[in-house]
Amino acid sequence: MTDLLAATRASYDAVADNYAEFIAGKLEGLPMMRAVLGAFAELVDGPVAEIGCGPGNITSYLASLGMDIHGIDLSPRMVEIARAAYPALRFEVGSMTSLDLADGSLRGLIAWYSIHHLPPAELPGVLASFHRILIPGGRLLIGSHAGQEEHRRPTEGYGGIPVTYESFIQPVERLVELVRDAGFTITAELVEPGDKPGRKYLSLFAQKD
Repeated sequence: MTDLLAATRASYDAVADNYAEFIAGKLEGLPMMRAVLGAFAELVDGPVAEIGCGPGNITSYLASLGMDIHGIDLSPRMVEIARAAYPALRFEVGSMTSLDLADGSLRGLIAWYSIHHLPPAELPGVLASFHRILIPGGRLLIGSHAGQEEHRRPTEGYGGIPVTYESFIQPVERLVELVRDAGFTITAELVEPGDKPGRKYLSLFAQKD
């Protein structure tokens, strides 16, 4: 495990309980997000993985829409919280940089606000693994911070707890290009204003060629 991955894992272990409390119930007040997730659920029939599932709220929501889905997260504490909150669902510890999933084993894959923690140089390899895991015609949904290129190094998060993870913001056009270069066809994209000047929220639908 690289130093950056280890720092991200330790940071999310530290903030996991506060983070789970912070996001509890937020989806109810986000109609656009629910619409995006609902569309993904309608498009995919078969096994799905959420990569970077955190405390399991998105995995659980998609399961409630009928998806056959399980969650994977880098943080053991996040996985522990998810398993306790949603005992009927499967959650595993794992990294998107080394996914232990067979070729063509999934019909859908979602990475919801998790890829921004990866350095840009690592994204092509990660997206190639997403492509490998999906069946031909399989669906990918990425949710991500986007906007002006920026490398953020926050020192605290979710209640003032010290963290050492990093965040790499990239333009929408660059993220779209990376997904295409990995062998996907872009089928839809939604760009919403972010919470800071120059920042955007991107929802990107793609299909394996």
